[in-house]
Amino acid sequence: MKVIAINGSPRKDGNTGILLNKALEGAALNGAETEMINLHDFTYKGCKSCFACKLKNGNSYGQCCINDEISPILKKIKNADSIILGSPIYLGSITGEMKSFMERLIFPYLVYDEKYSSLFPKRIFVGLIYTFGVNEQKLEQTKWKEALKYNEFLFERFFGKTELLFVTDTYQFDDYSKYVSTAFDADKKLKRRREVFPQDCKKAFELGKRLIPIL
Repeated sequence: MKVIAINGSPRKDGNTGILLNKALEGAALNGAETEMINLHDFTYKGCKSCFACKLKNGNSYGQCCINDEISPILKKIKNADSIILGSPIYLGSITGEMKSFMERLIFPYLVYDEKYSSLFPKRIFVGLIYTFGVNEQKLEQTKWKEALKYNEFLFERFFGKTELLFVTDTYQFDDYSKYVSTAFDADKKLKRRREVFPQDCKKAFELGKRLIPIL
């Protein structure tokens, strides 16, 4: 069984990358073959609204016709048993790279019939990991969670069972004194990094295990 992790963060080894790797470790423990893909390694754009993927009897029906650096990744996902997507939250949403990737991944499988059916060939497990600089209290004061849960709806609708992991109050700088960051308490951030983030990593690990049945 194959599990692919998609990292939408520009920092490969940042919080999101660490959590995705932990999730892959969990999947590997259950016997899965794993692969990490960092979107910032590739040059591509989002959907160009050409509708080639919807054209009756078209050569690209049900698949994106754009041929660029993520085309092989989209083909890999078609043969995967599980995927895990991770993104930091910028301005209340996923990164631009992840948004463009999701457009290219999901839209070709959406059928414009009465039921908005899915052309994805099978049902797979999907994990979504989001990282936030703000704490849980600040997050609850926004509408971000509700907005991000729409991604859960999309993946549930077109791919399969989907599980979310929200990781808040992440440690963003090695030295907070070098940056304008008075919105944060650097000592509390460091304490949380040492005491809570390992628990978040364990949650990601367990998520990865759940995405793959024991082989």
